[in-house]
Amino acid sequence: MKKYTGIFSAGIIILLWMLHLAFWIQMPLDWKNPFLYLAILIQTHLYTGLFISSHDAIHGVVSKEYPHLNHAIGRFCATLFAFNNYTILRKKHHHHHAYVNTSEDPDVHQGNFFIWWFKFMFQYVHWTQILAMAITYNLLKIWFPMENIILLWELPAILATLQLFYFGTYLPHRGEHEPGNKHQSRSQQKNHLWAFLSCYNFGYHFEHHDKPYLPWWKLAEAKEQNSQISSR
Repeated sequence: MKKYTGIFSAGIIILLWMLHLAFWIQMPLDWKNPFLYLAILIQTHLYTGLFISSHDAIHGVVSKEYPHLNHAIGRFCATLFAFNNYTILRKKHHHHHAYVNTSEDPDVHQGNFFIWWFKFMFQYVHWTQILAMAITYNLLKIWFPMENIILLWELPAILATLQLFYFGTYLPHRGEHEPGNKHQSRSQQKNHLWAFLSCYNFGYHFEHHDKPYLPWWKLAEAKEQNSQISSR
């Protein structure tokens, strides 16, 4: 059954994303309802999960035994996440790993946080994505309130992009790295609950670069191993 774990994980995230969005996109909004803001945060986290699943597919670990299914799931997750282009994501992410923290790295720019974030985003934005979002938004407006679409479909995608950038690119790669750091990346301190909530363990970024064949849920185990080695 282990060979289906990646498929199951991605499937659960996709299902939860769909069900949560389907529930809240048609609910009457009450700005005094604290569950509304919790729902936005949950939907943001599920968007992040879509991207992480797509990212794992890029590394071929959603389904190692069935490569075509692996990339089909990755493409589907990327599409659900604001119609991201999986082919572009795949090409640029492999460049990131091959040329990490160099002028050839499409993800790393350093400098001002917001300038870096916007450059990071526009590395991956394609005109077909903008067109697809516009068409989908206008179709959704036929059946659902505009405020719900913005708050539960659009805003969480933007917040998830910020979440992915902050925990998965900015914190791991900013500034100078200690001599001998072969992956030019650092990891957050060991806290598996916070690692999951913040970015599906992607904050254990050195471990990801060191073992890109590990799915997101095994990065905590790799962090444990590195912590034991460093404590000796």
